[in-house]
Amino acid sequence: MLRITILLMMLAGPALATQEYILPTLFDVTKVATDDVLNIRAQPNAGAEIIGTLAPDATEIEVVEETGGWGRVNNGEASGWVSMAYLAYRVDVWEDDKLPDGFRCFGTEPFWGLERQADQLLLSRPDMEDDARPIQAVLGTGVFRDPMRAVVAEGITVTSTRAICSDGMSDRLFGLEAHVILHGDKPAMLSGCCSIQP
Repeated sequence: MLRITILLMMLAGPALATQEYILPTLFDVTKVATDDVLNIRAQPNAGAEIIGTLAPDATEIEVVEETGGWGRVNNGEASGWVSMAYLAYRVDVWEDDKLPDGFRCFGTEPFWGLERQADQLLLSRPDMEDDARPIQAVLGTGVFRDPMRAVVAEGITVTSTRAICSDGMSDRLFGLEAHVILHGDKPAMLSGCCSIQP
């Protein structure tokens, strides 16, 4: 029986392998000397202009997309690329039916922000006072480490889906697109992006 199981696993190849991560997720810098830095480059190649750096002990770096061994990260008001060879993914980011500690969403036209504070969602807009609503449920897809979420709070439903998203105000790019539905007498929908970097 064991021989048959091993043979089936060999024939199936990577299909039976567990995926390591789905972006966006968080990484820690690794294998960089303590007196060195990890370069952030304008394009995903080693010859591209350096637009920033990460410290050798930097943690919780959000990677929003990956191409050819390079990961896109945000640096100030811009976005750039770091070599994935120097990043170690964190296994504690996307847990079933939970939100990462740094989860927050934001948008423009109108300006709005939404962040998790303990067991509440705090909605802020320039035209109203900050509004905290108790979280009733956090729903995932059931796929291992999938970052897509739906959050149900009192009078608010939030969905965050995997998509490259611009905040419309900077050159940063994010890995989650947000839709916020406000329930009540005057229902409304807000659109924007989400980030998980603390």
